[in-house]
Amino acid sequence: MFLKRFTILYAIEWATYFNPLELTLDTIRDLKLYQNKKGYRFSVDALLLYSFVNLRRAGHIADLGAGSGVIGLLLARKYHDSTVTLIELQESLAGLAKKNAKLNSLDDRVAVIESNITNIAAGRSPLLAKSFDLVVSNPPFRRQNTGLISPTDEKAIARHEIKLKIKDLIDASFYLLRAKGRLCIIYHPSRLVELIDALRKKQLEPKRLRLVHSNTNTEAKMVLVEAIKEGKAEMKIEKPMYIYNENGQYRDEMKQLYRAY
Repeated sequence: MFLKRFTILYAIEWATYFNPLELTLDTIRDLKLYQNKKGYRFSVDALLLYSFVNLRRAGHIADLGAGSGVIGLLLARKYHDSTVTLIELQESLAGLAKKNAKLNSLDDRVAVIESNITNIAAGRSPLLAKSFDLVVSNPPFRRQNTGLISPTDEKAIARHEIKLKIKDLIDASFYLLRAKGRLCIIYHPSRLVELIDALRKKQLEPKRLRLVHSNTNTEAKMVLVEAIKEGKAEMKIEKPMYIYNENGQYRDEMKQLYRAY
């Protein structure tokens, strides 16, 4: 009897959490996106990473840890001839990514794969080696025993290295990228040395770097890095990006990022 009651209560909780009434419909640039009201939601990091990609052409794009699909969908709009594959571990987020691709009429070019990224380099996914021009990722960057762990799995897995370590992400990226293909990633500056070391060990040569600050008086909050598979050793350090001006308003560059086409 207790087990039956528990099962019923759990089913009610689950249905409530993923009930359409618990979704929000948000707009970013020219995209509309459903997100779980109580789950993981995209932040400014997504726009920063999207804007950092500067390829003239990208035929095949993969987004590792795609969440609800925001970065991959933005890139699909930017590169009109591209095909985009969104790889997401969490069932709830993968479902939203599919819903959002269809909502924005991009489901003919955007595919969603629900899979653990660690399966990719091991050949346990439908993705073929050396088949992508560009890989992007906004991975969890907090170590498992640091900071406050979110009470909701969606947020916890997206922010802390519970299901994905940086080495696994880089292994998967190397596997997917063709020769001279590019990986663009946003990460925390405190782990920049660790990131660069891991990239170079896997023949992904860091070529561009940009630090992101809240304003001109703060230390860097995030770092954007582009690496080229089997590239030569040489890095360009771009001018820093400042999100807010002195009065707390978005700077012009950030305003431009939020504007639709």
